Amino acid sequence: NDFDTMREVIFRRYKRVIEENKPKPDLIIVDGGKGQLSSACDSLKELGIYGLIPIIGIAKRLEEIYVPEDELPILLSKKSISLQLIQQLRDEAHRFGITRHRNLRSKEMTKVELPKGMGEKSYLLVIKKYKALKSIKEEDRTEIEKLIGNKKSDLLFEHLKI
Repeated sequence: NDFDTMREVIFRRYKRVIEENKPKPDLIIVDGGKGQLSSACDSLKELGIYGLIPIIGIAKRLEEIYVPEDELPILLSKKSISLQLIQQLRDEAHRFGITRHRNLRSKEMTKVELPKGMGEKSYLLVIKKYKALKSIKEEDRTEIEKLIGNKKSDLLFEHLKI
């Protein structure tokens, strides 16, 4: 739910700002229209800082600027330097978020559960030499035993169910 996500993100961020006594921003820019802005305002109200920090929302479709408690959006000229700055800030936030998500997903994809009792160094020795699980399964067991020892190779083959 986009609105709940916005509410939670704003709440967590500014709760932390308050708890750590960090400086408050001069302006909060929310990516979204009336709904997202309203959710962000709800969080600021819950934290008791609504009205202390100016907040706006930018809706993607027509690049409308929304301000709290105003039904009608502000329409800035597409050539307006102010609108271009707000768009660049939004686009940079998107780029940052997408890059972070990709990096987290990439790390998760490469995470390997090591066999119990086997250290990372031993596992990496085997992976560096054989590159893939298929190669390990096809390899003569004695070659792997020479590389990491009998006990660790038993753990590895038990883990791989070979």
